[in-house]
Amino acid sequence: MSAEVDDIDRALIHALEVDGRAPFSKIAEVLGVSDQTIARRYRRLRAESIAKVVAQTVPWRVGQVRWYLRIKVEPSAALSVARALARRPRTYWVQMNSGGTEITCVAQSTSPEEPDNLLLHQLPKTPRVIDVTAHSVLNVFLGDESFGYAAMSDFLTADQVAALRPPLSITDEIVPLEEADQGMLAVLELDGRAGFAELAKATGWSESRVRRRLEALRECGAMYFDVDINSAAVGLTSETQMWMSVAPSEIQRTGEILASHPEIVFVAAMTGTANIGATACCRDVPAFYRYLTTKIASLPAIKHIETAPVIRTVKRGATLVSG
Repeated sequence: MSAEVDDIDRALIHALEVDGRAPFSKIAEVLGVSDQTIARRYRRLRAESIAKVVAQTVPWRVGQVRWYLRIKVEPSAALSVARALARRPRTYWVQMNSGGTEITCVAQSTSPEEPDNLLLHQLPKTPRVIDVTAHSVLNVFLGDESFGYAAMSDFLTADQVAALRPPLSITDEIVPLEEADQGMLAVLELDGRAGFAELAKATGWSESRVRRRLEALRECGAMYFDVDINSAAVGLTSETQMWMSVAPSEIQRTGEILASHPEIVFVAAMTGTANIGATACCRDVPAFYRYLTTKIASLPAIKHIETAPVIRTVKRGATLVSG
C-alpha cells in the first residue's frame, strides 16, 4: 500500500472509474463522507499527479484506427524523440523501455487507408531513429472502457457501484466526430471533469448543447471517462510491457484470461508476429517475476514472449508527465 493513498482515496478513485463526471455530492453520499472531503481529496490526487479523470474516444466507434508503435532509437536520442512524440496531438501513452533503446506509444488516425504521416514519413527520417514498426490495434480486452487497475477497483460494494453507474446504451453504430467535438475532446482529454462553460467556449456551442452532445457520445459508447493513475504512487513500482505470440484460434481466450489477471492493466490483440500486447503493473520486480513464472507460464497458448520494463513515462494517456 502506498503511504500517499489511503482507503478513502482508493474508494474515490473506484467511484470516479464508475462515473468520472459524477457530482462530488453524489459520490460523497454513496461513500458516506462529506462533499468537502471528496472535493479536497480529488484536488490533492490531481495536484500531486496521482489520479485524475480524463476522457477518451473508442476509435472504432468514431471511425478511427488506433496504432501501437514500437520505435527503436539510439539511447542518446530517446528522450528527445519521446518528448517530440508526446507533444503531438492524438498520441497517447508515450513510454521509454528496454534501457532507453525503444519508445512505445499509441497513435490514432482517421482511417486505415490513410495512416498518420508520422508513420510513413516523419519518424523513419528522424535522425538516430533505427527502426519503426506500426501495429493496428484490433481489439482491446482491458484498458479502454474497462478499468485496468484491479488493486483500485474493489473498494465499493455492488450496490455502491450500481448507485453511481450512468445509463449507457452502447451500440456498434459509428458516430463521426464534428469539428466542435474535437475541441471538446481536446479539453476533456486533459480534464475529464471540465465544466460545461469551459466546454462551450472550446466548441462555440451553448452549454445546453454541449451537455446534450457529451451525454449522447457517452451513452452510445463513443466516448468514455477513465481515471489516469500514476501506478508508482499507488504502490505498483514495476511496470512491464509484454508482447506475446499465440495461434489465431487462441487470441480471444488468451486475451480474456490475461484481462482477468489483477496484475494486467492493459491487454489487446494487434497485428504482427506478436499478436497480443499487454502491460503488467506489479508491486516490485520480484512480484513481476513471480507473475511471469506462474500465471503467464501456465498459459500453453503463448508460444513466444518478449518483455521490457518501462523506465520512463513521458505521456500518460493524453497527459504530459512533468520532469
